[in-house]
Order: sequence, then C-alpha cells, then structure tokens
Amino acid sequence: MNEIILQKQVQDFVQHNLKSDVHKLALKGSPFKDINIQELIGQIEAKRKCEKKLPSWFHASNIYYPSKINIEQTSSEFTARHKSHLIKGESIIDLTGGFGVDDIAFSKQFKKVTHCELNVGLSKIVSHNLKELGVHNIDLVEGNGIDYVLKNDNCYDWIYIDPSRRNDKKGKVFMLKDCLPNVPQHLLDLLNKSNHILLKISPLMDITSCIQELEFVKEIHIIAVDNEVKEILVFIEKGYNGEITVKATHLSKKIEPFTFSYQQDYNYTLSPPLKYLYEPNSAILKSGGFSAVAHQYKLDKLHQHSHLYTSNQYKEFPGRAFEILHTLPYNKKKITKLLPNKKANITTRNFKETVAMIRKKTGIKEGGDVYLFFTTDLNNHQIVLFCKKL
Repeated sequence: MNEIILQKQVQDFVQHNLKSDVHKLALKGSPFKDINIQELIGQIEAKRKCEKKLPSWFHASNIYYPSKINIEQTSSEFTARHKSHLIKGESIIDLTGGFGVDDIAFSKQFKKVTHCELNVGLSKIVSHNLKELGVHNIDLVEGNGIDYVLKNDNCYDWIYIDPSRRNDKKGKVFMLKDCLPNVPQHLLDLLNKSNHILLKISPLMDITSCIQELEFVKEIHIIAVDNEVKEILVFIEKGYNGEITVKATHLSKKIEPFTFSYQQDYNYTLSPPLKYLYEPNSAILKSGGFSAVAHQYKLDKLHQHSHLYTSNQYKEFPGRAFEILHTLPYNKKKITKLLPNKKANITTRNFKETVAMIRKKTGIKEGGDVYLFFTTDLNNHQIVLFCKKL
C-alpha cells in the first residue's frame, strides 16, 4: 500500500482522469515522483468499476482501491445489502474478507464483525477505508481465516465464507473441495465454532453438486440482478437434516421471489402453445425449479426440457410474459414472410440451432417489437412462436 496515493494532489489526479484514455496516460508517465503510472492507472480503473457497483466507495473521499480484479470479484453493494438482511445475530466472522464490502453490510446488522484476510496488503487497505467510511465495529485479522477461527476460543453466531474459485494448481475450479479454503474438509470443525454458516459460491457452480459435497444444508438462495445471476448462497445449520428450501430472488425495479422444496417432485402438464407464453427469470432458471414454477403458477409446459410455460388466462409471473400471435413450424420462408422489416428479438430454448445460426440463415436483424421463441413442442417438433411482450 503506497500511502502517497492518499495525498490530495494524487487523489485529485485520479478523480480528474476517471474518463481519460489510460493508454494515453501510460505514454505520458506519472507526474508524481514516488508513484509510478501503473499505480495511478490501477487506482483509476478500480475506481471506475466502483461507480455503479460500489457507489458508497466511489463517492467517498480518500478511498484507497486495490487491483481492479479485487473489485471485479467482490459482491456489489446492492447484493451485499440484500444478503445482510437474510441473517442476524450479535457476531459474525468472515473467513475470506477481501475488500470488505460484505462485512460493511453485515456491520449494520451485527454488533461485531471480524474480517479475516490472507493478503496483508489488502487487509491494510480495508483498515484505511473503514476509517474513511466511518465503520467502527469491524475487527481486522491478517492471516488465514480458517486457522484463526479454529485456534481461538471464540464462538460466533455466523461464519461467512466466500471461497476463491481459483486454485494455484488447478486454475479455475467448479467443485467446493477444489476451492480455497476447502469448506467440505473443514465443515465439521467450523460447526464447533458456530451453528450457522453462510457460504457464497460461484453462479457457475452446480447446485446439486454443491449439496452433495456438504452436510446440513438448510437453504439455497439464488440472487439475480437485472436478469443476471450474481450470487448463490448456501445456508448451513448444524445438525439440520430436513428438506432443503430453494429461494430464487430476482432484484430489479421490483423484487421477484420464488420458493420451492429441493427434494419435492412437482406435477405439471404439457400443452401446445396457448394464448400466453412465460419465460422464467434467470434466478429460477439457475435454481432448476422448472416443474415447481409450473405447479405453483398452474401453467403448462411446452416440453419437458424447454422451460417455457403457457396458459389461456394471463397470470403475474416471475419473469417475462408474452402474448402469442402466431405458432409456426420452423421454416425460413414462413418466418421471414411475417417479418417484412426483418427485425426481431430472438430467444432459443431447447432448440437445435443457436441465435447466431438462426440470424445467419434468415437474415433477421436484432431489434423491433416482435419476439421470436425458437423451441421444441410436446411432440418434439421444432417450432417458432411470434410474440408480443406484455
């Protein structure tokens, strides 16, 4: 941590060049004696990424930024705030503290937060920023969080872990046992320190595999923002052996929650396309609750593997809803005949060709008010649905 970066003239330079071309800045070199241009560009690029992701940091004065990779990997302020409202207690320890975004959110719900970070430099950055942000109930521990929590005599209401999905030997990994720290390996020991563990896993991880790797899983939360899955949270409770609840939540202009039981089999029926078409939001699609959403909203599915739903009566739905104007077999001439301006928004679900392939074959450009769904019906026929968004 180069503390000269915190001098006013350097901070002014960073602020003034937030919209500058960093390649041109690199050619000019640093205007400051004890700071190289790479450090300055690093501060500029990291702060840029915070404007929407971490607005409290972006608008605060005298913030020291880590590498932009640290910013990319951290929770957004929005998702951290949502996450913090899902748990409560007196004390929480974060074994993989990082830039401290989650911990600042937790600090508003818990009396005491402990932030552990293996990277000493990053820990010092967090310490400085906490003072600038006026947060005083977070204790900082430099070192291995697993070692610290298992060796001290304290117990906590919650343990929070966001394992690194990068392994020095294996590169990017998708199994919990390959992440750092290895949560399955240490789980039973950690549950001697707290009855509750909140585990954040990658949106790319498979939920079923995750459950199989762990014990005592009580809930799985999938958090999506503007139809992009941002986080998967695993709630572990010591000794729990009941049904696992899955909560798929889409955060946008309004909150769309959807809850179902992971173990339960839900009945549904198949149907040809009716008057209305429904496409679940990304949180539900990631959750795997395809039969559950059909059952709960009393909708028919077009096909077992299409994950599109239909009804004759319109229903409020956690996702996108459309009125079906035409249903056609997949035929290039028939499709383009109904599109005189050759513009449409295209989605594929359980279809033999990609969107790019379809556009190349048909010449249909992106845009317009028509929505085309290329999918498979209950008789395994490839069909195209011409729709109007509701």
